[in-house]
Amino acid sequence: MIRLEKRPQPSRIFAYGTPLLAVLATFFFGGLLFAALGKDPVQSIVTIFWEPLFGEFSFFYRPQLLIKGAPLVLIAIGLSLGFRAGIWNIGAEGQYIMGALFGAGVGLAFYPAESAFIFPLMVMAGAFGGWLWAMIPAVLKVKFGTNEILVSLMLVYVAEQFLASMSLGLLKNPEGFGFPGSRNLQQYPSAHNAEIIAGSGMHWGVVAAMIAVIFAYVLLARHRLGFAVRVTGEAPRAARFSGVNPARLILFCLGTSGLLAGLAGLFEVAGPAGQVTIDFNVGYGFTAIIVAFLGRLHPIGIVLAGLLMALTYIGGDIAQSQLGLPAAAIQVFQGMLLFFLLALDLLTNYRLRIGRTEAA
Repeated sequence: MIRLEKRPQPSRIFAYGTPLLAVLATFFFGGLLFAALGKDPVQSIVTIFWEPLFGEFSFFYRPQLLIKGAPLVLIAIGLSLGFRAGIWNIGAEGQYIMGALFGAGVGLAFYPAESAFIFPLMVMAGAFGGWLWAMIPAVLKVKFGTNEILVSLMLVYVAEQFLASMSLGLLKNPEGFGFPGSRNLQQYPSAHNAEIIAGSGMHWGVVAAMIAVIFAYVLLARHRLGFAVRVTGEAPRAARFSGVNPARLILFCLGTSGLLAGLAGLFEVAGPAGQVTIDFNVGYGFTAIIVAFLGRLHPIGIVLAGLLMALTYIGGDIAQSQLGLPAAAIQVFQGMLLFFLLALDLLTNYRLRIGRTEAA
């Protein structure tokens, strides 16, 4: 009989090696998936991970790593703070949407005025929109003890309905010949999140992600609040005895994660996406959960994980166009990464035992 036996101490080997093992397992089983679809598994893996970096058109794809990776890192940093404290915000996708709607709404309200203050106002509005949406599960948990997982997740679908409503109604382009969607913010200089260095992929969302990484690192390593976050996740009873206020910590963690997700939404709608549309959200809020855990909830690890996931997005698009792989297969491939990460992470605290169980 195979059983799990709790380790006396967590395994440091598995703690640090699990992400690498999860990636290798994803390669193997992802290759089997591609083979089952009638594609060359080796060619598929090479196309996804090699072509964007070293292929013939890598000069075009490399800047996309920053463009795709920035929102993932920005959202994952916020989620990681809550996850470390045992506060589970699963609704970052909804906060991402609301940040985009609030920010784009402010920018479009000033159209066609030209001012250097419009984009900063949009940034503040985007952050506020994400924060406000995250405060709903936060306040409900503090006041009524509701489950933040369910509330934050259900609010994603409410946010999607707001997105559809705004695309077809209040934010709809009056000069768009009846098509859903807002004006293109890329054509409105005061509201456009343009590249800071042309052709580099570096826009203000990338800068915000870098600042968030530094902030999270300093907070967790040097600040008393970071200590409260860590001790609450590792030893909740000890946290209470040390004077940590659970309500304040919940509000802080959920609020911060919502704020960063809202910023990610604003920088995306004002930059790469360009406009509010019904299908604006592409799952960054959910993919960021994979990024957070793959990065071991550590700011530096999240940067590396975010770039890896961005690579799968870009390489997946190349594989779809060159090899004919279906988009669903790429999504399953990305999901495998989280599945194997969580499965193998169990071995950090437990070891497998094979043999008969002793009679009581």
